Amino acid sequence: MVKLSVNINKIATMRNARGGNIPDVVRAARLIQSFGADGITVHPRPDERHIRYSDLMPLRQIVHTEFNIEGYPSEDFIARVLEIKPDQVTLVPDPPGVLTSNAGWNCLERGAELKVILGIFKNAGIRTSVFIDPDPQQIRAAFNTGTDRIELYTESYAVAFETNPESAIAPFVLAAEEAVKVGLGINAGHDLNLQNLNFFAKNVPGLLEVSIGHALISDALYLGMENTVQMYKRELQSW
Repeated sequence: MVKLSVNINKIATMRNARGGNIPDVVRAARLIQSFGADGITVHPRPDERHIRYSDLMPLRQIVHTEFNIEGYPSEDFIARVLEIKPDQVTLVPDPPGVLTSNAGWNCLERGAELKVILGIFKNAGIRTSVFIDPDPQQIRAAFNTGTDRIELYTESYAVAFETNPESAIAPFVLAAEEAVKVGLGINAGHDLNLQNLNFFAKNVPGLLEVSIGHALISDALYLGMENTVQMYKRELQSW
């Protein structure tokens, strides 16, 4: 069964826009788990425009499913993750100031650097994942870094899905087959939604987990959070 991890960055964005603590990200995480989510994902950025570093420990204390922290491995990020000790850390090649994740790691060029950083987290008992484009060559290079998993960057799939689902999914199938062959776990995320999620999940071999934030939180505004989490879960189970 493919697990659903809900990214709560957008809830923090709403809180920060007004000040104070409404909506409360800790309360939201509790409820999202109670509604059936398999994990909570956060992606703190240097300017703390959504999730703040001060949110991490309170969240760690109440997340009883799986806590996944994403981010660029700056010295500060590495130190915070080692302090919090989430279940999983996902390294994303976001430079400071980027609006949202927009590319996977080039593991061919930066594999040696990633190997050192991933080793630090693995020695602390934290499962590791790297955000990556659906390129079999990059998959093999990711394997050489020692990561436990990859997270396939799915924006290109989401963009192409509306016009040609089969063509959109093809590179992800090839990438996943390569990951399975070398023994990497497979996560996926970015622009997955209620329209394209089921097709992705049923066609990508070895898929273990999807991380969804923007679309799910947006749907919850119309449909309610409990109903929305369960709708996404059904999309992952209905094949």
